[in-house]
Amino acid sequence: MGKLEGRVAIVTGGSRGIGQAIALTFAKEGADVIVNYVKQKRQAEKVVEQIQTNGGTASALQADMADRKSVEHMVSIVLDQFGKVDILVNNAGILLHSDVLSFADEDVEMMWSINVKGVLYCTRAVAPHMIRNKYGKIINLSSIAGLGTAAAATTPYAATKAAVAVLTKRFALELGSYGINVNAIAPGLIKTDLILKGVSPDVAEGIIKYCEKASMLRRVGEPQDVANAALFLASDDSSFMTGQVITVDGGRMDFLSHSL
Repeated sequence: MGKLEGRVAIVTGGSRGIGQAIALTFAKEGADVIVNYVKQKRQAEKVVEQIQTNGGTASALQADMADRKSVEHMVSIVLDQFGKVDILVNNAGILLHSDVLSFADEDVEMMWSINVKGVLYCTRAVAPHMIRNKYGKIINLSSIAGLGTAAAATTPYAATKAAVAVLTKRFALELGSYGINVNAIAPGLIKTDLILKGVSPDVAEGIIKYCEKASMLRRVGEPQDVANAALFLASDDSSFMTGQVITVDGGRMDFLSHSL
């Protein structure tokens, strides 16, 4: 029997990268999985097909995390189809490279809308149902950028991920008395197209080599590394954990400081 047998999980941004790995891992452990996407419909359907081929249950649902009504509509469909939501993984996010001297207003607004408002919208949409059931697991994807790593051209992005870490603690406080656990994962560099999008192969190789050197384990992460942590937080193995931000970064050493 899997660790998530009988559970229903929504994974936002589940069509690729970290989200895909989480969706597949949850399904393998017995969960019925909703693979959310905003544009990558065919890719989301491929994830669903893979889950179904392996005997699992899954659906692909479109919703824009920056649009509250879109998010609420997705959650209502899940409740109609599955009758409950036990697990929410707020994974959807974007990274647009910029610093304090070069950021574009529209880039900051887009990152804030998806990375932060999306977490707010999804959590608010599922929380009333979880409160009624007196059970829920909410897992937010933050980043070590939000904890203070010295990565160039990620300042506005880092601010959004710091906000996710704070929201995690506040949601844990507000929802804990209802039996709802809220935790976050702060990944280091994970090999996905989100991190290396828009850079040349040479630049990508340079980023990977730098991050390997800055890691105590001398490697960068794979999506499965994050999925394994998400499984722990989604299962009852973590029933006495809430309000925590778990770092999954191979032991990165390049922090600006060690205070928040």
